[in-house]
Amino acid sequence: MARELHIKVFYWSNGSQALFFEQTGYIFLNNELSPQQQWQDFTHELCHVLLHSGDQMHLHPLFVEYQEYKAKNFALQAAIPTFMLDELFQIHKYRLSVWMIQEIFNVEENSKKKVNSIHRKTKVDCSGSVIIQNSMF
Repeated sequence: MARELHIKVFYWSNGSQALFFEQTGYIFLNNELSPQQQWQDFTHELCHVLLHSGDQMHLHPLFVEYQEYKAKNFALQAAIPTFMLDELFQIHKYRLSVWMIQEIFNVEENSKKKVNSIHRKTKVDCSGSVIIQNSMF
C-alpha cells in the first residue's frame, strides 16, 4: 500500500510517527511492536500523511487533538474496511467469529473499537459463532 502511494516506511526503536518532507510522506514504525500493532500504527500514521498538514509541535493542542481523533477513526476504517466486513458476513451467512475477523484483518481485539462494536451488535450462538443483529457498522 505504501509503495503505491509513494510513501517511504522505516522501522526504528522509537514510537511510531509520520512526517511529510519535500513532497514525500514518511512513516516510521516501532520495530518492537507486533505485526498487528505495526499494521494499526501504519493505518493511523497513513492518515497523517494523506490528510493532515503542519507540524504538531507547532499546532494548537486542540487542533492536534482533532487530528489524532481523525487519525484514530481513519485507522479503524482502514484496518477493518466496512465493505469487506459486510461481504464476509454475507459469505459466511452472518456467522463469523471475532477471532476470524482478527485473523483476516490482522488486528488485535483489545485495541480495535470496530471489533468491540461487533460484540455489541451481535450475539454468540452455542457453537461460538457470531450472529449479526445489524450489519450496519
